[in-house]
Amino acid sequence: MTPPLIGLVAATHTPFLPDGRLHLAAVERQAEHLHRHRVTAVFVGGTTGESHSLAVEERLALALRWSEVVRGTGMRLIVHVGANCLADARSLAARAEAVGADAIAALAPSYFKPGTVAALVACCADVAAAAPSTPFYFYDIPALTGVRLPMPEFLETAAERIPTLAGIKFTNPDLAAFQLCRHAHGGRFDLPWGVDECLLAAVAVGAVGAVGSSYNFAAPIYHRLLAAVARGDLPAARAEQFRAVQVIERLAGFGYLAAAKAVMGLCGVEVGPPRLPHLPLPAAERDRLAAALDEMGFWDAVRP
Repeated sequence: MTPPLIGLVAATHTPFLPDGRLHLAAVERQAEHLHRHRVTAVFVGGTTGESHSLAVEERLALALRWSEVVRGTGMRLIVHVGANCLADARSLAARAEAVGADAIAALAPSYFKPGTVAALVACCADVAAAAPSTPFYFYDIPALTGVRLPMPEFLETAAERIPTLAGIKFTNPDLAAFQLCRHAHGGRFDLPWGVDECLLAAVAVGAVGAVGSSYNFAAPIYHRLLAAVARGDLPAARAEQFRAVQVIERLAGFGYLAAAKAVMGLCGVEVGPPRLPHLPLPAAERDRLAAALDEMGFWDAVRP
């Protein structure tokens, strides 16, 4: 069994220069910021990392840089390798293993979609085989891929086909399916939760780890939530979860990805604008966002 991902795992932003080129020099600053906020694992090149807007060569370079930065720090590295072209995904998986990633994860192909569990398992097995010594997570996010297949059935089938299967990055609000997956094969699989706005609900039914974008800039809120759960203080945990929801909703009003990257800059970690088709946040909107965060007491809430 693969050691589970416990606590907060930041789904990191891919840093760009203002002209859109990859800015690998920013990765060290990102890692320092996360370490200061007690985040001990990173999920690189996923949805928050704009993986489908990166060239394969950029994704390879990004994984290499993160592996260099976290080496010897104790920070775990999970590299997302999914792609519509499975040959690209295999290349990314092999490279992730070569640079020492602790695990890999892959989205389902989302243009030509696997229409059955068997087809999805075949896709995952093909990718995982390129990194035969590295734990593999399927990344379930049906709202973006459009692939809506039963995850309990996936685990039952994939367990026999993928020797390195560690579990599912569960970015799917179906808590009933989540519980069925938790109990599949005697609780063998790791199921890091991927919906930041519902972390408390997932913890209540057994989640022990979570991968999310807002852990980049709001980790202290979630640390307090988890601490409140641990001491049995449900009202305090609810208050922190609602605070997180308010922050996420406020950012969503500006366009979530661009706003989240702007917040990183306001935290002193410049990660640049998003790439098209996401539009960057204009300077006036960035100022308005900063004022809105001030008004809601955001900076006090996220002080380490």
